[in-house]
Amino acid sequence: AREGVVGALVALPAMVLQLAVFVLLSKVTVGLLGVALGSRIGAIGAGVLNGVILAFLGQSWVFAVAFGQGGQIPAFVRYLPSGWGLLAVQGDHLALVAMAVLVVLLLAAWAALLTRRTGRSRPSTRGRRPMRADTARQAVVAKELRTWTRDLVRNHQLTFALAYGVFFAGTPLLLGIPDMLPLAGPVFIAMAAAMTANSYGTDGTAHWLTLMTPGASDVRGRQLAWLVTVGPVGVVVTVAFTMVTGGPWPLVLAVTPALLGGGAGLVLLVSVYGLVPGIDPRNRGGNPLRTSEDDGTQTGMAYLMLLLVACAAAPAMAAALLFGWWGVPVGLVTGVLWYWGFGLLAERRLTAQGPELLQLMRTGRRPDDRPSAFTMPKMSKPRQALVTVCVSLGAIPLIPQGVVAMVMTAQGQLRHSWFLATYMPPGLRWPTAVGMMLIGLAMYVTGFRIWHQAKKAEEA
Repeated sequence: AREGVVGALVALPAMVLQLAVFVLLSKVTVGLLGVALGSRIGAIGAGVLNGVILAFLGQSWVFAVAFGQGGQIPAFVRYLPSGWGLLAVQGDHLALVAMAVLVVLLLAAWAALLTRRTGRSRPSTRGRRPMRADTARQAVVAKELRTWTRDLVRNHQLTFALAYGVFFAGTPLLLGIPDMLPLAGPVFIAMAAAMTANSYGTDGTAHWLTLMTPGASDVRGRQLAWLVTVGPVGVVVTVAFTMVTGGPWPLVLAVTPALLGGGAGLVLLVSVYGLVPGIDPRNRGGNPLRTSEDDGTQTGMAYLMLLLVACAAAPAMAAALLFGWWGVPVGLVTGVLWYWGFGLLAERRLTAQGPELLQLMRTGRRPDDRPSAFTMPKMSKPRQALVTVCVSLGAIPLIPQGVVAMVMTAQGQLRHSWFLATYMPPGLRWPTAVGMMLIGLAMYVTGFRIWHQAKKAEEA
């Protein structure tokens, strides 16, 4: 009513055109990704882009604080395509014309992408250097390392994890806060474990080759290849970013080996116990990064992996926070134990249930006709919302308000941005940080407990 009759009349076509712009923009974006993801450079570029976007979303508080300090959202946002409808209603009718032109251009682009999708790229015919191995384990390591360099999915996963870790830790620099930089390496390692949690599932029906390899050789070979791929990158990023801030060395040097050992063990263990049937690489169609038809279950597996890897690092982190450098040997010992123990459990599971896993990969059905442990169980909408909130937001009190606040308090960095513990009186700083960590852990426990209860009720 404030814009008058003309504004009301313009609002209807503006809404229709705005909706068309959003829908067509999403179609064109998906089409462009499908084209780009047909090459290694495209897969790496998509990994960087997705990692940056999700890292910024995970650190949205930084932008909230930054915009809050400015008093309002920057004016240029009004002139993006998302604001053209509002501009048209407010009297700038050229915005309406611009939306109509944009719709036509997007339709043309979508049609061109649909035409291009009918063709298929030819597989590379370049010769490959033969792999040499003296034992079954060495053969598995060589095969996995070659897969990490050639498979577009693996390229995307590793790049995504690295981009997410770097930008997640680096975003607070916008507010002049460098204290999260040492977390770049640990976050990268945890995210790499989450992205590769369905290791056996991505093999597709080629899993029968795995059955021809003794369980111990295959599991240990995959563990070693994962460590060789993720470990050096994680260590270099951790050391380099920690040198920028000058510490805290005991914490990062304790947590990093614990995360590496835990990740290398849990990736295989979770994969053999909660395998999600994957799409054979030759059948992935326009999106070579889509590895399964069951995206929801894969997402649940990734969230669970993040929680399990964090728990694997918890003893080393606690020892470093309480006893300083003594946390480093604790991290090394626990990392070795997780690598060996979780790998042993995965070996036994693969040896005992290998044919059943192949049947699951071929048919998509489990022998006992039960759903995967990571499939979202049926529950009421309020409980689903509570699970989503707990699992999605539990990291906020756990990491920035808990772990990072502890580091700031230990270094005497007080009254920093939104870190609550740094504003408290001296006697309440540590209890506040510990309390926030407990709140974060309680949120995760609550979310997964509700999930588990619903899963048990569904199976009863």
